[in-house]
Amino acid sequence: MKIRSASLLFPLIITFWLTMPALAVDPAIQGLLDQVGIKPQGDQRGQMDIVGFASTAQQMDAVISQCRELAAERQEVLNKRYAWDQETTFVAGLCPHDDYYYAGRLYELLLRRIHAKHIIIFGVFHKARVFGLQDRLVFDAYKTWRGPYGPVRVSQLRDEIIKGLPAEDYVIDNDMQMVEHSVEAIVPFLQAYNREVEIVSILVPYMNWETLDRLAADLAGVLGDILRERNWKLGQDVALICSADAVHYGDAGWGGSNFAPFGADLTGYQMAVKRDVELAENYLCGPISRGKLKSIMYQCVDAQNVKQYLIPWCGRFSIPFGLNVASRLTETLEGRKLEGTLLDYGTSVSEASLEVEGIGVTAPNNLHHWVGYAAVGYR
Repeated sequence: MKIRSASLLFPLIITFWLTMPALAVDPAIQGLLDQVGIKPQGDQRGQMDIVGFASTAQQMDAVISQCRELAAERQEVLNKRYAWDQETTFVAGLCPHDDYYYAGRLYELLLRRIHAKHIIIFGVFHKARVFGLQDRLVFDAYKTWRGPYGPVRVSQLRDEIIKGLPAEDYVIDNDMQMVEHSVEAIVPFLQAYNREVEIVSILVPYMNWETLDRLAADLAGVLGDILRERNWKLGQDVALICSADAVHYGDAGWGGSNFAPFGADLTGYQMAVKRDVELAENYLCGPISRGKLKSIMYQCVDAQNVKQYLIPWCGRFSIPFGLNVASRLTETLEGRKLEGTLLDYGTSVSEASLEVEGIGVTAPNNLHHWVGYAAVGYR
């Protein structure tokens, strides 16, 4: 009788569960989802930001054409200085993710030399505080991402990486990935250069150095095993990109915060630029070590409270994490140090503006509100 009673109740329980209203989404999270410019379609990720970035092939063609022209002089300087040519390939890179209108030339300088088919992009998780997430990496479950030239496939590497990582290292959450623009800004450039490119997006939220170093070791170990098993080469088959803008500076438009410790005039601008370039040259160039990466991280955030800025670089976690992984892989697979070269530095004030119909800009560019951009290539 007990079994029969349970069997009678089971369909009722299932019916009740199926007819229950969906759990309400946190209003703050729903507000972010409502801002998505092009919504996801089934298992294809959409596009968070459609202002400041290309969303059509025509727009992206215009962006690439203008960025190539703007970058040509600097590319020639770099080629002569380092004896590079068109075949020179980076195994990793530091790339901006701000508006193409301002930062396009820096994207071109770096991403033109990313030749691998499978690209792992370490993104900033700007909205980690809204989701209450820290100390874990964020993956998506999409099969493709929207690109200006059509869908961009997610590499099979993603699922293999997830399978190899400890469960406590990560979360899989499409909403977290959908509301973040730091990876999606880079994808159209990669697709423009290689229509067959495949990506893995990994967001890096708040974490202290000890957690970051442990997670980087776990990821590098899994990736190293995969690459050895497939006989894949860094730079040739797989490349790693850290998405990050440099300093966010000024006394206006930062949600009430004053990010202008040197003043919001020409002298303050020059001092802030000098500090940014020194940070890049001292910690992100030459042979990369975990000591350097820990140092730049704690130059940018308070060691006692990593949610507190000291210098507002939005890549304060994506940079040390991604380069930690890349340097470990280079040492393990190739027995050498990863080395970085500052390709150039610019700001939303100094860079020439693009003229592409329909993309617009997301923020002003003046001495009271500007953003810095460093492009660094690693071999």
